[in-house]
Amino acid sequence: MNLPFTTDEFFGVFARYNEAVWPMQMVLLALAGTAALLAATRWRWAGAVVSAVLAFLWCWLAIAYHISFFTDINPLAWGFALVSLMGAGTFLWFGTIRRQLVFGGVTLWRAVAGSLLIAFSLARYPVWSYQAGHPYPYLPTFGLPCPTTLFTVGILAFMKRPYPRSILVVPVFWSLIGSVAAFQLDVVQDMALIGSAAVGAVLMARSHPVQEAYGS
Repeated sequence: MNLPFTTDEFFGVFARYNEAVWPMQMVLLALAGTAALLAATRWRWAGAVVSAVLAFLWCWLAIAYHISFFTDINPLAWGFALVSLMGAGTFLWFGTIRRQLVFGGVTLWRAVAGSLLIAFSLARYPVWSYQAGHPYPYLPTFGLPCPTTLFTVGILAFMKRPYPRSILVVPVFWSLIGSVAAFQLDVVQDMALIGSAAVGAVLMARSHPVQEAYGS
């Protein structure tokens, strides 16, 4: 697959985005931190709040990044925006409106996998990006596709069954798309998306049948 843009153009979009939306990156990080803390609790409203945060992040990704900036160098960004909005819709519908996503009290492997993905997306990812020669504003900050995807799969690792498989479709899809682009653009830190794709696939395989998750 040949990309319709160069690596310099790709990181140039990040720079324009970061300069335009500052200091929204700090707000997104604060929302992510809140969601991560709530996902590890058994508070009755945690699922609704965490899902609302995820819905906002994916809606932001669609409008503030894909449509507003990435379409300048990649016409496929319109499709990516639509997929991101679909992801936002699933979080809002299943998690906030129907309250079918419950977090906390998961198995050890899921807690470890989720914690690693969350920590990587919020802390290690920006450091690695800087070390790879992409200082701010060229740094892919949280709220952009790859760190947001890693964070989302990490949060979803804390879901208790039953949950609908459809909630994982968009994050797993973007993990696969992003990992392919990581090789072509030589963005080493984005190769962590291979791990998030694997975790997401296991979560999908181990979910209960859809009809159970839709039950009243």
